Amino acid sequence: MLLSESEDELAELSSDVDSDSESSRSSLDQDYTPGAPGSDQDDFSDEDSSGEEWDCTPAKRRPSRRLYRAAYASPASSPLKSTSKKWEHSPRRKTSRCATTPQKNNSSPISSRRFSTPSRKSQSVKRQRERQDVGTDEDEEDGEDRWRNIDEEDTELPQLRFRPERDVGPQLNRTANYTPLELFQLFFSTTVIDTLVKNTNAYGEKKCQSQKESWVPVTTADMYSFICLVLYMGIVPLKTLKEFWRGSQLFSLPFPASVMPCRRFLAISRGLHMNDPAVEAANDRKKGTMEFDRLCKIKPLYEQILEACQTFFHPYQHISIDERMVASKARFGFKQYSRNKPTKWGFKLFVLADSICGYTLNFFVYGGKDGQPTGKGISYDAVMRLLKIPFLGKGYKLYVDNFYTSPTLFLDLLKKKVWACGTIRSNVTGYPKVKKNNMPEKTPRGTIRWLRKGKLLFVKWYDTREVTMCSTMHRAYSNDIAKRKVKSADGQWTVKHVPIPGCIKDYNKHMGGVDLSDALIGYYNVLHKTHRWYKTLFYHFIDIATVNAFILHKEMCKLQNKSVGTQKLFREQLILSLAQIGSTPRRSGPQNFMVSVFPFRVPPASPLKVRPASVSAVPPAPPSNVQLVSVPSYPEASSGSTELSNHASNGTALAAAFDVPGFGHLPSYFVEQMSNVASRDRATAGRRACVVCKRKSPVYCSTCHKTLCLTSLRNCYSKWHRSNNICI
Repeated sequence: MLLSESEDELAELSSDVDSDSESSRSSLDQDYTPGAPGSDQDDFSDEDSSGEEWDCTPAKRRPSRRLYRAAYASPASSPLKSTSKKWEHSPRRKTSRCATTPQKNNSSPISSRRFSTPSRKSQSVKRQRERQDVGTDEDEEDGEDRWRNIDEEDTELPQLRFRPERDVGPQLNRTANYTPLELFQLFFSTTVIDTLVKNTNAYGEKKCQSQKESWVPVTTADMYSFICLVLYMGIVPLKTLKEFWRGSQLFSLPFPASVMPCRRFLAISRGLHMNDPAVEAANDRKKGTMEFDRLCKIKPLYEQILEACQTFFHPYQHISIDERMVASKARFGFKQYSRNKPTKWGFKLFVLADSICGYTLNFFVYGGKDGQPTGKGISYDAVMRLLKIPFLGKGYKLYVDNFYTSPTLFLDLLKKKVWACGTIRSNVTGYPKVKKNNMPEKTPRGTIRWLRKGKLLFVKWYDTREVTMCSTMHRAYSNDIAKRKVKSADGQWTVKHVPIPGCIKDYNKHMGGVDLSDALIGYYNVLHKTHRWYKTLFYHFIDIATVNAFILHKEMCKLQNKSVGTQKLFREQLILSLAQIGSTPRRSGPQNFMVSVFPFRVPPASPLKVRPASVSAVPPAPPSNVQLVSVPSYPEASSGSTELSNHASNGTALAAAFDVPGFGHLPSYFVEQMSNVASRDRATAGRRACVVCKRKSPVYCSTCHKTLCLTSLRNCYSKWHRSNNICI
């Protein structure tokens, strides 16, 4: 009877080998029930209890088949763990493993044959390898931890309310009309200009102590004129700065000379400084310590510009963070290289901008690994620093690229009531390593796979290549469609509608806030080549202030239902306004070279011979349409030029005799009295030091015999004669 039962059970076992292992084990357990009539309960109680323990144990905790056989071959009744440890080092382990027939005082033949089946062993090893590859248990594979298709519904997350601390848009009087100059002065206020003037004068005086030429103090009007010309050079770019003042046929630009002389502009440019030299010297002594500030040279202007950017505009709901490269090849310690940017070398700025209009809200210059890092990466620290604005509010939607995206960052932003969305790299910590139902290598365009881990959504979408996104504010698919041009088999281009996830559609729409700001800056960039790295950032601050002022102008026009002009027209009006409040040179540049310099014609006078002793002839009176205008004297003339020579006394006597101021004092060239001078050297031959400005001049007064300058930039000839009351 026992043999027949064993044969029936062996037949059932052979039929169950081809089926699943779990079902075969359950059928065998049903055939043998502990405590049933006709069975020896005392011999199999321990083994049956261990069998019940296996049935209740999860799949990933189930020991290997080798331990199962060791447990059933043991004649002693002990728990599973102690049995496996005991028989692991037993010398009879090999013999019990190879046994195929039941022995005395051993378990039933069914038990011994069941665990020695080769097919069941291979299935167990295969299943364990699959579990190791996937990295999750069987229950998790059948549950949430797998890539889902587009036809599966995603859960709807609770939506946060958008609650900004201020009204979004310009923080100005929305019924007033602001000129371009008034908007620009929001960023370059009188405080900023005074700081620049003070520090520039301090540095200029210190620099000119060892030079022959003394420093001429810069005034507020001079600084406005300097900024005016800097903006003008962004609209009319030339290769060198001196070409703006050239009077040749090719470079006839009258505007720069009418605002400021070339020598004065270059002097201010060389002495331009944003911080006090004494503070910089104290900071240089801290070099090599933790207290050393690399951005000390730009700190006052940088803080004032940054405060203005955050004060006069509040962003809309969609914002973005990205890097910005400011071109510079100067030698400084924190120069960065970015291979994915059009500008490879220069300063790296982390920028927070509005996604709608491109307004630069917050930024900072990356000066290397300084401060106290959190240990979560540079990108994490940069995002948290840019969003550290006390009056920002809650419910904002932030868009970043794969340099910043990480599950840790997105979850921390969600705690601050800020949504986030961005592309993600597959090697970031927290990215799901699931391979089940993953996107195949060759997949049609528009294929979507998604996986949700709590509040984080991971989406894969195949367009021309695979794109992976991470978001805390989107669903997997919201029935959005994208248009793509596809080339058919016959070579014709057709429009194809493919599904697109909502996170990718919103990312393409709102990620370009910083790129829009960079484009507005790049159209009329005022950046000049310079050897000083801090001057490069000064020019970039002017760009930021001008573009932000233009964005405020556009937003105000939209609120008042007015037409919006172009950025070029805005800059032109700003340049003209700055020129009006700036300093005016003593000699204004010609407004039009086609118009005669004199608005009247003087009739030609007959030549008059002047006698030094007594002259009885009376010179002709000036025409009635000529009006003599009194010109104020110049008290700043040098003291040495107040002494007149005998020739000057004779000239004054002649002027008094003829009752005509400056009669006979005509300019002459030294080269006129020289011979064998090449034509290319006639403009510089015989030059001597001017008695007023001490610079070289080829001109002298024919009566006074004083060397005086008479050029388009310096008119020392008229200045000296008027200061000595020789002419009006």
